[in-house]
Amino acid sequence: MEVKAKKALGQHFLTDLPTAQRIADTISEKELSQACGPEKASMWGNLPVVEIGPGMGVLTEFLVASGRDVTAIEIDHESVEYLGRHKPDIKVIEGDFLRLDLNEIAEGEMALIGNYPYNISSQIFFRALDFKDKIPVIAGMLQKEVAERICSAPGSKVYGILSVLLQAWYDCEYLFTVEPVVFSPPPKVRSGVLRLTRNSRTDLGVDEKKFKAVVKTAFGQRRKTLRNSLSGMIPAGSPLLDDPILRERPERLSVEQFIYLTKFIG
Repeated sequence: MEVKAKKALGQHFLTDLPTAQRIADTISEKELSQACGPEKASMWGNLPVVEIGPGMGVLTEFLVASGRDVTAIEIDHESVEYLGRHKPDIKVIEGDFLRLDLNEIAEGEMALIGNYPYNISSQIFFRALDFKDKIPVIAGMLQKEVAERICSAPGSKVYGILSVLLQAWYDCEYLFTVEPVVFSPPPKVRSGVLRLTRNSRTDLGVDEKKFKAVVKTAFGQRRKTLRNSLSGMIPAGSPLLDDPILRERPERLSVEQFIYLTKFIG
């Protein structure tokens, strides 16, 4: 008996096997080699995999077939029971990823993947940032516009908070688009598959909490110039007040420029 998709959980079960295979392949050593070079690929291509929201295990099947150690995190009890019956060879944790401590799930590094629930996909990526030193690879499928936002460059209309915070630590690639017809039930929007791989940055050079605050405050009033949106954060007499950067709107700034702002504000 199949699991019934629950609207409250944002469930849309992937039914197309070739698409599931393509998603699983995004974290294979072969594809990672093209993305970040053979040295990193050899380290990351065999990491244990944590899958978020496996549902009935369509993607899980291909992850297991790749020979990786797979742990599935599923909040839906019905899906947990289904996986217990049909996928007894994987470890299933019943719980909310947003509340779990990944240090208790695996000792070392892991790759994170999933067909992420649309209604909490942004929260999942924010939560993954809390464990960025433990997760060198993140991949999977989410709403197309969110995937595009994460991977967008400065100057794009969709460039935002998630773009800056993730790109500070990861190289972000939008890989391919998935149509609604491959889901049950079909969502009302298209989906996008992306891959994030840790860049070489080990430290921002500024207080990380302050950096997040600057980015969030700037984009909280994205139609205003930085002089206006950040006015409450810039100390009186700061040399930053004469800097032309304050004439810009937040979507024009790179990660490095946000770090520069934070140094003065801090």
